[in-house]
Amino acid sequence: MKLFTFIFLTFYITSSIGCSISNSSSPDTSVVSESSAVKDLYRPAYHFTADSNWINDPNGLVYHNGEYHLFYQYNPFGAKWGHMSWGHSVSSDLIHWKTLPVAMYEEKNPKDNDTTMIFSGSAVIDKENSSGFANGSQKAPLVAVYTSYVHNSSNPKVQHQSIAYSNDDGLSWTKYSGNPVIDIKSLEFRDPKVFWYEPQQKWVMAVLKPEVHQAQLYSSKNLKEWTYMSSWGGAGNTERIWECPDLFEMNVKGTNEKKWVMLVSCGHAQRGFPGMQYFIGNFDGTKFTPDHNYSKPTYLDYGKDFYAAVTYNNTPNDRKILVGWMNNWEYANDIPTGNVWRGTYAIPRELSLVQMGDELKLIQQPVSEMDVLKQEVFSLANKQVENNFDLSYRGDSYQVELIIEPGEAKAAGIRILKSNNEETIIKYDNVLKQLQLDRSKSGNVNFHPKFSSVETADVSLQNELIRLNILVDRSVVEVFANDGLATISDLVFPLQKEGGIQLFSEGGKANFHSVKIWKMKAVK
Repeated sequence: MKLFTFIFLTFYITSSIGCSISNSSSPDTSVVSESSAVKDLYRPAYHFTADSNWINDPNGLVYHNGEYHLFYQYNPFGAKWGHMSWGHSVSSDLIHWKTLPVAMYEEKNPKDNDTTMIFSGSAVIDKENSSGFANGSQKAPLVAVYTSYVHNSSNPKVQHQSIAYSNDDGLSWTKYSGNPVIDIKSLEFRDPKVFWYEPQQKWVMAVLKPEVHQAQLYSSKNLKEWTYMSSWGGAGNTERIWECPDLFEMNVKGTNEKKWVMLVSCGHAQRGFPGMQYFIGNFDGTKFTPDHNYSKPTYLDYGKDFYAAVTYNNTPNDRKILVGWMNNWEYANDIPTGNVWRGTYAIPRELSLVQMGDELKLIQQPVSEMDVLKQEVFSLANKQVENNFDLSYRGDSYQVELIIEPGEAKAAGIRILKSNNEETIIKYDNVLKQLQLDRSKSGNVNFHPKFSSVETADVSLQNELIRLNILVDRSVVEVFANDGLATISDLVFPLQKEGGIQLFSEGGKANFHSVKIWKMKAVK
């Protein structure tokens, strides 16, 4: 996935990323020197960040030989967008990550001065060696399918799909000599997600034509030769371009029914911002058919900072594990994390599909692997709150779970990361039946005119209660309402560090049936 083409051209020509494009064989990975206090001021303790430099979309998510591989859009030369390559980390538990060498660098062609960036894509395990890339090895090759973006400083040329393979568990990669494998001669054609379709013994690719809001489906027997099958799109939110498709099958929880889910990064519930939506339907091996016309968008997350999320291939027990980038293209290059690193990912989320009335809903929950980090530090039961109640625990890296009965109150909730006049407010509006996250007083909100905001999601009470699971991690806030029925994910940048926590109600008493806080161990 890329920053919009017209933004890219201006940025590429005028920006200073730290060094010029260098030969991919010997990159200069130096960064601007900063004190450790500055460089890690907002670095999350238990959310993924690269050791240094810029990251955006997660790529190539695949489980292989006991490890979760996480590739990602990466700038090896600085902490702002540019020089797109694939960074690489691995984990045995989705929580503790080990950084590996950069998997694939952008490449410069000295003959015509063109550069090929390695944009977003996916990775698969070619278990039957359909590609022939095993080269006599007993190991199944890893195959990456990605968008290769060819351009020079004054002339973006083409986006097409290419492949590369690895015979050493992802440590080194060889680009296929026959690249590109799909070329429709388009500047806007990207973000392939590939999976194995067992009923017809073939590979399927979902790839997007962003500006016409269209997902195209291709098939292949060998990952090298692809045949166009069908197109679908134009539904839900079409105010911005579509990017980063994902298509996968899921069981409806508690039934034998199976459905297909398509994810698309697109516009947001609040106009002018990027967001994500999902569609539920069926896939017959050739085309995707949604269950209805989706004239009203179904959003995956209502925060401003959840984008480009895709699921893992080849997971044990076919778990659907989702990883999303926590940032927003409107201000992504400007977030005040310093010159060493920029970009983080939401905690991996496990998806489930649940029937609620006459609708199917996609539910998101933090992966259970996160529990190893938890140390309970605070508990409170059956506390009636009228106005404000300060908790004795303070901190900036924890998980808090609340069960609130708003009762007669017009609103109730929690203020976190509170220091004097700074606070991030998570509130249930009992009149509007709406969950809100207000970061307008969260600290540094002036680094960009579009950052200060209030996010909202329609959420109904369940048995007169609202259940909130909130992940707080220095600059990251993720809110899961009613067991993941709705989520709001936002960045915040507190200037002060008192880390106060306060329960509150407005317009009457609210009963906090349960408040539990776990301090989270740092993963680095």
